[in-house]
Amino acid sequence: MAQSERLTSQQKNAKGVIGIFGEDAKLHDVTIGRISHAVMDCLCKEFPLLTFRYRESIRKEEINQALKKIDTELGQTLFVPNSSIIPDGGIIEVKDDNDNWRIILVSEAKHQGKDIENIQKGKLVGKNNSQDLMLAGNAIERSHKNISEIANLMLSESHFPYIIFLEGSNFLTETIKVKRPDGRIVTLEYNSGMLNRLDRLTAANYGMPINSNLCKNKFVKHGDKTIMLQATSIYTQGNGDKWTANEIFDIMLDVSKTSLQVLGSDLFKQITRQK
Repeated sequence: MAQSERLTSQQKNAKGVIGIFGEDAKLHDVTIGRISHAVMDCLCKEFPLLTFRYRESIRKEEINQALKKIDTELGQTLFVPNSSIIPDGGIIEVKDDNDNWRIILVSEAKHQGKDIENIQKGKLVGKNNSQDLMLAGNAIERSHKNISEIANLMLSESHFPYIIFLEGSNFLTETIKVKRPDGRIVTLEYNSGMLNRLDRLTAANYGMPINSNLCKNKFVKHGDKTIMLQATSIYTQGNGDKWTANEIFDIMLDVSKTSLQVLGSDLFKQITRQK
């Protein structure tokens, strides 16, 4: 039985997404790919006359072809013929009235920074195991490649349904205090250059608010120019908590429905039949 079919069966028996994941199931207990499948399953039931599909990856060749349709000078360079991008949560698409597949959701989840867990366990870190905090790494910056590639693929669209879910001590938005087993309190400053890596990602949303659905492209005017912004929707547990699968599901479903709203005129025939 396919994964989406198993989820359908579980959802019917358990009356909703909470029954699939468990009310308190956390991200990494449940993969974001499985949550994405549950979102598609929900969309299929809510919009039975629309056709959806899930893909794990997109080839760079396909991205170049989409760019060429916009302008023949674009999409010319490809060094590795079989190269592709693989977002953590995959890609959900809907078929429009002209039988073209349109992206409605791309999702990733990143965990970086185990300082909270280490402090709670009384574990010291660093070269000499003498520090409370570990200098944050730069692994999150790799996300920019996937974001840029999907932005290229969707350059002709008026929406950009790319979501990144962040958790870990490198993505705090407020200062928190954590107690060690010996009772000592360690303060984690959210604006510390040693810890915070959110600024490494906000270039992908033009510095707009995080924890916001930015799926609809923003059009800004500068002089006589109109510029289209494709902004990534960045969500983080700012106080160091962990995401639950149900919180992620709700956000992903909301962004997917925003995509369908933007694509409304291109889905008109199917939506009209449904009504």
